[in-house]
This record gives sequence, structure tokens and C-alpha cells, in this order.
Amino acid sequence: MSRNKLQLRRKRGFIYPKMYNRPHSKYGVAILQNHSLIATLKSLRGNPRGCVYTEPLWGIPFNLYSPYISIYMVALGLSDKQIGLIVSVSWGFQIILALLSGVVTDKLGRRRTTLIFDIISWSIPALISAVAQNFWYFLIAGIINSVWRITHNSWSCLLVEDADKDQLVDIYTWIYIANIMVGFIAPLAGVLIGVFSLIPTVRGLYIFAAIMFTVKAVVTYQMTEETAQGKIRMHETRHQSMFSALSEYRGILQEILRTPQTLYTAGIMLVISIANVISGSFWGIIVTERLHIPAQNLALFPFVKSAVMLFFFFIVMPRINKMHFKLPMTFGFLGFVVSQLILITAPDQGYLSLIISVFLEACCFAAVNPLADQMVVLTIDPKERARIQSILYVGIILVTSPFGWIAGNLSGINKSLPFILNIALFAVGAVLAYLAGNASQKRLAAASTSL
Repeated sequence: MSRNKLQLRRKRGFIYPKMYNRPHSKYGVAILQNHSLIATLKSLRGNPRGCVYTEPLWGIPFNLYSPYISIYMVALGLSDKQIGLIVSVSWGFQIILALLSGVVTDKLGRRRTTLIFDIISWSIPALISAVAQNFWYFLIAGIINSVWRITHNSWSCLLVEDADKDQLVDIYTWIYIANIMVGFIAPLAGVLIGVFSLIPTVRGLYIFAAIMFTVKAVVTYQMTEETAQGKIRMHETRHQSMFSALSEYRGILQEILRTPQTLYTAGIMLVISIANVISGSFWGIIVTERLHIPAQNLALFPFVKSAVMLFFFFIVMPRINKMHFKLPMTFGFLGFVVSQLILITAPDQGYLSLIISVFLEACCFAAVNPLADQMVVLTIDPKERARIQSILYVGIILVTSPFGWIAGNLSGINKSLPFILNIALFAVGAVLAYLAGNASQKRLAAASTSL
């Protein structure tokens, strides 16, 4: 291979050529170091560094217990309808908290808000879930956990407001990678369940999570500083009451409605939100109760998903980042449709079908989500980021909140029905991505013509 070709492969982030394909080769290490994602990670400074580097402290505990949330509830006597009700009630509380999130974030500042509400929304519910005995424990934990809507807004502002806009996709990709890599320890939870049984193991994992969530909140606070826009908003709102700030939302809502690209983005966010609620709450149930996969084997699938997504992020995403988002996002949503079809048609004990479904879902997630996150940042007025995000989140929650209850009732009828609903949602997502892409390409063409 010529030197020019080798340099070209390095720039594109390809795996090093066969002649240098040795695990400890200095050539392989050099090429890996020159990978665009690695270069971005090494160059991060300030708040993006503090947010990205600490993400595993949240991802490790969450990925240990999250595959077992629904079956843990079932083991403690909850029905599918009760699980769906908890999800819907939690989303109902999130409406109020998302509405307040922009005001709270502006008044307290991005950094302080993230510290306070990270601990409230994650550490406390984990402790309650660790000692849960019945439906009411989980309902209270779900209501308190809904406070994450406030910290999600403040943390998002803390992450991106002082960041280099050219690094946004890579920054969001690293957030996902941080949680993916810790997903490789998910099989440990399955081993522990095999030894100690489900309920004692999940209780222990929740206690571990409460500790780690608190550590993450404190370390993030120490590694970051208030953003420039955050300081401006703190100064502007220091004498403004909460009600006065909320009264200004009408004008901001009108601005959103006059911005088609923001509406397309909101629609895509909505599809992803509802689908995540359905999959997060009922995937474990369909796999264990309809396909009869033992609970201790569930950790195999997050492991496969993590491996596939990690490969996709490092090998495929550098190429996708150079493309317009229309085709990657459209085909990503269509891939989600296929993954759900495979899931609902999988045979009893169908490990191979499940692995194929998870493989497709992982590829599509890696292609769609970072691009959707970038769309959110780029289509929002940076001067009003916190309040615009607040309004978008409220709209998404209002529409999403009934779907926990709806999916719970569908699951009670047939375990496949929630995922048939997912298929319809992902089809809508594909249409929205295509339309948003067309609108974006027209704007770019108009801008280039005017120049």
C-alpha cells in the first residue's frame, strides 16, 4: 500500500491495513489516536470535558439495573397495567417539572441546577427502589425520578453552550459511547442474579446506583463552571419571579411555531421518546414471558447491543458525519421498523432472532440519536435555549405520558402489541426525517444561491 493511500485511510478513521494488523502495533495505535472521535475526546476542555468524562459514573449503575426494572416490579407483585400506570403518572409530573426547568435553570444557573437535581432525581429514587415492597414504593420513586426533567435541561445547556459547534455530533457520540462501554459490565448483573436470585441482586444494584449517582453529580460540579449564557440569564432573571418568567413563555412558543425546522425536530424527538418508554418498560416482559428467555440471560442482549453500537460509532459514524442527515436518519428509522418486526415474530427461545433484532436496533440507534441531538442544538435560539427546550419537553411529555398506560394495557392483551405500536411510530419518524432533510437541503440551496 502506498504512503498516500495509508494516510488517506488514517484520515478517514479506517482500521489499519492488514500489513500492520497487529494488536500492539505502533502503527495501529497511531491510527487509533488520529481517529476523529479520539481527537475530539482529547481536545475537550471546560464543561464538555466535565460532562463527557463523568458520564460513566452514571452509566455504570444504570446499565446494571435497567434491564431488570420491569421484571423486578413483576417479581414484587406488580401487574403490567400497574407498571404502565407508574410510567404514565411519572410522565404527568414531568409536564410540570419540564415547564419549570427553563426558569429554574436560568435562575439557579446550569451548574448548580445540575448538582442539586441530579441527586434528587436519581440518588433518592434509587434508594426507594432498593427497599421497595409494593406498587406505592415504585410510584413514589417514579414521581421523584421525574425531577430529572429539570437536570436534563440544565445539563444539556452545560454540555453544549460553550462547546465548539463543529464537535457537537462527536460530543453526543461520546456521551452514548460512555454509556455503551459500561454496558459491557451488564452481564455481571446476570451472574449475580444467577447466584443470589433476582430481588436481592436488584436491591443491591439500586444501592450501588444511589452512591454512584451522587458521586457523579459532585464530580461534574467540580469539573465544570457556569456557562457564559448561563451567567447572562442568571443576571437577567435575578430579580424576576417564577410567575413573571413563565408568563414570557407565550412569546417563545410563538417563535417555535414559526420555525418549521424546530417543529420537525420536535416530532422526531417525540417519536424517539414514546418508543423509548415502550421499549424500556416492556422489552424485558416480552422477552421473558412470551419468548421464555430466563431473566439471568437478559444481560446477553445489552452486551451485544453495546458491542455493535461501539463498532458503529467508531467505524461507520465518521462517514455518516460527512453526509447530510436526511438519508442516515430516514434509513435509521426504517431499520428500527425491521428490528421490531423481527422481535414480535421471534420464536420461543429464539435467541438468534433476538440477537438480530438487537443488532439492527443498535445500528439504528447509533445512526439516529446523535444526529437528532445535534438537530436540537442547531435549531434552537442559543439565547433562549433553556426555555425553548423547556417548552419542547413539555409538549413531548404531554403527548408521551399516556403511552405508558396505553402500552401497559396493550401488553396485558398481547405482549407483541406495544411493539406493533413502535413500528407505527418509527414509520412516522422516517417520514419526518425525510421531510426535515428536504427542508434543510432547500434552505442550504437557497443560501448558496443568494451568495
